[in-house]
Amino acid sequence: MDIKQASIEELNALAQRIRDRILETVSRNGGHLSSTLGATDLIVAMHRVFDVQKDPFIFDVSHQAYAHKLLTDRWEAFDTLRQAGGISGYTKPSESPYDYYVAGHSSTSVSLAVGAAKAIKLKGEDRIPVVLIGDGSMSAGMVYEALNELGDRKYPVVIILNDNEMSIAKPIGAVSKLLSQTMASPFYQKMKAKVEKMLEHFPDSATYMAKRFEESFKLITPGVLFEEMGIEYIGPVDGHDLEALIETLEVAKSIGKPVIVHAQTVKGKGYEIAEGTKEHWHGVGPFDLETGKPFKGASAKSATQIFSETLLTLADEDEKVVGVTAAMPSGTGLSPLIEKYPDRFWDVAIAEQHAVTSMGPLAKEGFKPFVAIYSTFLQRGYDQVIHDIALMNLPVVFALDRAGIVGEDGETHQGAFDVSYLRAVPNMTLAAPYNETSMRKLLRFAKDFETPIAIRYPRGAFLAEEDDAPDYTLGKAHLLYEGKDKIVLVGYGNGVGRALKVRRLLREESGVDAAVLDLRFVKPIDTQMFDRLGKSYKRWFVLSDSAADGGVASAIGEYLCNADIDVSLHTFEYPDRFISHGKTRDVEERLGLLPEQIAIYIRNSLSNES
Repeated sequence: MDIKQASIEELNALAQRIRDRILETVSRNGGHLSSTLGATDLIVAMHRVFDVQKDPFIFDVSHQAYAHKLLTDRWEAFDTLRQAGGISGYTKPSESPYDYYVAGHSSTSVSLAVGAAKAIKLKGEDRIPVVLIGDGSMSAGMVYEALNELGDRKYPVVIILNDNEMSIAKPIGAVSKLLSQTMASPFYQKMKAKVEKMLEHFPDSATYMAKRFEESFKLITPGVLFEEMGIEYIGPVDGHDLEALIETLEVAKSIGKPVIVHAQTVKGKGYEIAEGTKEHWHGVGPFDLETGKPFKGASAKSATQIFSETLLTLADEDEKVVGVTAAMPSGTGLSPLIEKYPDRFWDVAIAEQHAVTSMGPLAKEGFKPFVAIYSTFLQRGYDQVIHDIALMNLPVVFALDRAGIVGEDGETHQGAFDVSYLRAVPNMTLAAPYNETSMRKLLRFAKDFETPIAIRYPRGAFLAEEDDAPDYTLGKAHLLYEGKDKIVLVGYGNGVGRALKVRRLLREESGVDAAVLDLRFVKPIDTQMFDRLGKSYKRWFVLSDSAADGGVASAIGEYLCNADIDVSLHTFEYPDRFISHGKTRDVEERLGLLPEQIAIYIRNSLSNES
């Protein structure tokens, strides 16, 4: 189908085919569902009005861009969505020339569009950046930094604001209320009632005028915000009315200035089970298309659940315990605490910088803040960690969920770098548990700790089975097993579970008896333990779900070198590259990090040595 020449009826049929294809694939592979179904009509209209061959199509976060992928030569390949070696769940220029930019974190799109507009002007080309951004992403300050410059410089950019009254969680803040609740204001309702009363005395032909008045009045309040910034505003428009969308985008394109088109959509549109404000339909695993029920059976308790339960217990015991998350209350396990203690636990929307900094004064005032955040998202608040927490040496706990490989979300979401980027920060303590008992004890340790501390833990369940663990003492490791051979497996966090599996394989398959050390702290490290182990164990293997550069083995190696301890040190951390998507096991196999692969490597290295 030539989308430029198709009728509205044909475009509506195309949108339905796209939704069916998305549902068919996501129900089998998992992925982002409600957001991408809701954005389908917007994306069809974008492709009709703008030229994807030359105009930069910029998707904020880009998990809603499945329809764009299907419209740009990936219909057949869509079966491989989020699978190892398949197409990404996000825009990825290395995958297609029609994906303008990588996007996995929110609120970058308007800045990208401003940069693209500058380049287009410098090159003297006839192109126009078009942005698709959700209302949830409008809660981040970076958007307004970009709008501020855009409104001043007046570059021609079209920004489609996809307002579905819901980001991942319930929308937070004044901006979301401004965009989504204007119609509920008493002023508007009184004005509407007066106009309707007046129109009772007009003939039926006045109905059209009444409708136009109501639609126009809707625009006044939300439009003021953008108009005052120098951005033209059009809307709200029905985000599922393709004819109205196309007409509106044609107008926006012709203005030659920055324009925001405010489109109202329904998340999950076209799949009734997922329609509306249902958070769990944002990202899903494989599910039954008829019933909407997930295929996944019962599984071990996740690290997130353990964190949530333990923090709730600590909050019950101590009214000074408070916490914050940045638009991820469910994902971080903070939802039960926000519900029970709404005055002590907060969701501040997609505002990681604000989340981190706002906890500093609470710590200064004698409270005990927990910042519950994904490893990959704390990257967005790095300066705040340094400048507003560590510099003041404030007792804030950073609970870093999704540390390590997160699987299908790929490069932008892998929790690879937190050890490396936090280890360099003065006053920062780094620790990690490896099973349920150790996590509960570490959180209790952190609650009473008097300086900044970051705790990392994986997505899903720990690799290690449950067993007893001693209480935590600052900078002290725990030797889980002595070994008869001169090998020690040094595990950090979930790497301990991996080390235990490797130890068992070595014993069963080659009779090698290795020691296993639960490092517990990577900053500070247990120098006394290292001095002791260096006398008996000459081959050290480090297992940690983190980047090697600046990582755990790097910290160990620095001490061993300075202390002149002569051992062979090898790390099974992540290589110096961004790690692509796929099921976690597939990704780890590609990296050579499965316990079976590690055991083979160690056996071969021992054979070569002998």
